[in-house]
Amino acid sequence: MHPGTDAAIRPAHPAAERATARPFHDLEVTSRAFWSLPFDERERVFARLREEAPVSWQPMMDGAIMGSELPGMWVVTRHEHIAQVSQEPETYCSGQGVQFEDVPEDLLEASHSFLAMDNPRHRQLRRLVSAAFTRRQVERIGVQIRQQATAIVDGLLEAGGGDFVRLVSQRMPTWTVYEMMGLDPALREEAAHLADEMVGFNDPDVCGDREAGDVLNGALVGLLSMGLEFADLRRREPADDLMTNLVQAEVDGERLTDDEIAAFFVLMSVAGNDTTRNTISLAAHALQQHPDQRDWLLGDLEGRLPGAVEEFIRWASPVMTFRRTATRDTVLAGQPISAGDWVGVVYASGNRDERVFDEPHRFDLGRTHNPHQGFGGGGPHFCLGHFVARQQLRDVFRELLTRAPSLHLGEPTYLAGNFVRAVTALPCEIR
Repeated sequence: MHPGTDAAIRPAHPAAERATARPFHDLEVTSRAFWSLPFDERERVFARLREEAPVSWQPMMDGAIMGSELPGMWVVTRHEHIAQVSQEPETYCSGQGVQFEDVPEDLLEASHSFLAMDNPRHRQLRRLVSAAFTRRQVERIGVQIRQQATAIVDGLLEAGGGDFVRLVSQRMPTWTVYEMMGLDPALREEAAHLADEMVGFNDPDVCGDREAGDVLNGALVGLLSMGLEFADLRRREPADDLMTNLVQAEVDGERLTDDEIAAFFVLMSVAGNDTTRNTISLAAHALQQHPDQRDWLLGDLEGRLPGAVEEFIRWASPVMTFRRTATRDTVLAGQPISAGDWVGVVYASGNRDERVFDEPHRFDLGRTHNPHQGFGGGGPHFCLGHFVARQQLRDVFRELLTRAPSLHLGEPTYLAGNFVRAVTALPCEIR
């Protein structure tokens, strides 16, 4: 384990007794019941918090796989404060966890890779991973995505209907990520299933009769084992793919360890799949609900599509929350934050902030000012794969809008949880 910055150590939390007496805000947003509500109902609560208490003291999440000694946590709902927390890593660190639930320390880096690291280790590992994205690799990724988008819509048209998530949304990022990595096609379905379990470990429909902790641990071990075996294979049998580049990448004489490569494989499997997949589902559904916006976009598809993609991401807000830990006493939006306090940011709320976005509850593909936080709030943890996600969205919607104009979608089914706004099923038909 790497502690990251000198400041980012796990403090004893000297303010715990005082914090215990602090009253929680009347508008509670950390229960499983709250995160099981529809998005619009949650947003009404966040809108009130943005106005009345942009940094509010909340109970710890219930239903977590392990308890916490902390009496509560801060929840940040305004765009400007989310950006401040994201861009001040010396004050708000990532190395002690990034989710609203606590994760066992020995699993933290294994499950989150450099998302759960601080400088200097975060900077070193990110530079090594970035070095694996060579110019040639980036060009290959672009060609693959265009080909995949065409093939996926071919399959949708041939099927004539079914589950849009399985036919389109899931296939696009899964295919891209594992094709880019070079993973054996025979292993891709298993890897994607394990990634789904890592995200949905708290959802009763995913767990069944298993304990949530067992689901998370089993999925993580499965992906780590796959990543380790894959890295070993590429050391023995190099190929023209990202995994080969990762095992060979070197910056200032340093290379990635097997454990770091396996953890990055987990990160790619989870983050590289779920965010794009759910944006595709949610944006396709929004286009059907707003036919005027669809018609406007088709009026100049190539010229308007890049800006429309940014609105797709803002509207979907596929990653809803992240968490940091205060490394020292500070003040945020007038609230005194103590060293060791958890500070959770709600991107889904920041992306609807009335102070930043004109008519934020309107799906507006022509929006000209759109500093959304769909890839994070800025700072060192800004999404490394944002360029891949944007191209996936451009290419798949170009194909859908021009080749499947009679596509009709039913109502989506959502995963219960506070981390990813996940659509588990979306019926469709070609009429």
